[in-house]
Amino acid sequence: MKILAGLAMAIGLATGALAADDPAFTSFAQQQQAMASGAVSAESLTKAYLQRIEAMNRKGPRLNAVIALNPNALAEARKLDAERKAGKVRGALHGVPILLKDNIDSADGTATTAGSLALKDNITGRDAPLVRRLTDAGAVILGKANLSEWANYRSSRSISGWSAVGGLVRNPHALDRGACGSSSGSGAAVAAGLAAGAIGTETDGSITCPATMNGIVGLKPTVGLVSRTHVVPISASQDTAGPMTRNVADAAALLTALAGTDPADPATRDADTRRTDYLKSLDAGALRGARIGVLRNMAGRHPDIDAVYGKALDALKAAGAILVEVKTPDTTAIGEAEDKILATEFKAGVNAYLASTSPQQVKTRTLADLIAFNETNASREMPLFGQETFKKAQATPGLDDPAYLKARDDGRRLAGPEGIDKWLKDANVEVLVAISGGAAPRVDPVIGSRWLGSFSSPAAVAGYPHLTVPMGEVAGLPIGLSFVGPAWSEARLLSLGYAFEQATQARRTPSFAASVDLRPEIAQAYDVTP
Repeated sequence: MKILAGLAMAIGLATGALAADDPAFTSFAQQQQAMASGAVSAESLTKAYLQRIEAMNRKGPRLNAVIALNPNALAEARKLDAERKAGKVRGALHGVPILLKDNIDSADGTATTAGSLALKDNITGRDAPLVRRLTDAGAVILGKANLSEWANYRSSRSISGWSAVGGLVRNPHALDRGACGSSSGSGAAVAAGLAAGAIGTETDGSITCPATMNGIVGLKPTVGLVSRTHVVPISASQDTAGPMTRNVADAAALLTALAGTDPADPATRDADTRRTDYLKSLDAGALRGARIGVLRNMAGRHPDIDAVYGKALDALKAAGAILVEVKTPDTTAIGEAEDKILATEFKAGVNAYLASTSPQQVKTRTLADLIAFNETNASREMPLFGQETFKKAQATPGLDDPAYLKARDDGRRLAGPEGIDKWLKDANVEVLVAISGGAAPRVDPVIGSRWLGSFSSPAAVAGYPHLTVPMGEVAGLPIGLSFVGPAWSEARLLSLGYAFEQATQARRTPSFAASVDLRPEIAQAYDVTP
């Protein structure tokens, strides 16, 4: 195949506006085909992505999507090439270069910083179990992706995608627009072709938001399908890692590797019995006869987004889906419970994580220490926003607080059995679809960004899976379609998302435009000729 023949060289050289068939955007399957044919090797593929990061991360469009590179990446790739030459291929990920969000521990000499200068020396020397599962499956870890500092849980006024360690992640579709967060670097890097795929983490919206705003696929799995051990936490009730890729099949391949029971994480006790080969479960005809509940969660907020959603619904119907209108629920009580859950669990979780790090490398041993560190280093840590969320969490009494326990139980019930489960049952549908979120807002450190909302909270609080797939664009900015289902329904969601993807082919290659303002139709409207 012509595209694949020059794969490594093209990935390394492409630094500007890119064609839709640029080899940097090839799928896992295409990369496996290229390696099997000898057109490229895992080493040359890895080297090409590293060169592309060098050309585009701190230079060129200055995406700031990658914080650190794995110094062992090329050596690991060479080992995998030797295995392939000896007749051993581990599967769909063999030799495929992947980025990790920089709140996931990896034993490769890179620090796990969560974007904070307090953790800049946090070289843990340990692999999170999810990382070991990836490398056992043959993935090459390229390095760490930037993120919203502390996974966007330091301030309600934060600039999404900014960290003191990595700076501001820029959206490759329009560089003055936000990449959302907290898995902003993972989303932007995958969209820009800096890696074949990436791992993000989500507590509420941190995979699905950057996926939709960067125009890629993102899956937040059921809480308990993927281990959280050695991942910097926010909430034991809601945290999970998940795949971020350019297509659904690649997300399915990554999830197949990620999923599994971890004895150190009790939430994953059922993962081995629930996991499956998600890649083999994909069916391009899955929408035929599928009963799908339609939510109008953002109706009337933006007419162009409404129009994109309307076309997506038409595509679902044309592919054979039976669409049922579902009244958009009031989720206010879910949000109120979530606020208490996160504040209480963050304090407990981050204190436990900090206690597990090396005292020689990490001097901040508690949340109180982090707050003091930020105040001492305010010029670098807090030049744009503060830490009122940290202070709110520090004031919580603890995991035995009756108010917290009630909020945790209420949140699970309202979002799960009395929420998503009931909405599905009452409408006699198997999944819900909704607009994943608005178009990426302009980054504005003074008055903030205009956020049009999303439908991430019910699935996040319930711990249920949520898949977003590109469905179109508004002024060159991507919009995603969400598929939300009951617990452990990842295989079905991925299959339905795959069928939608195959029918629409809505993902677009980013243009690295300086601004949406420079689009001809907008620029002409700004500067009309009298």
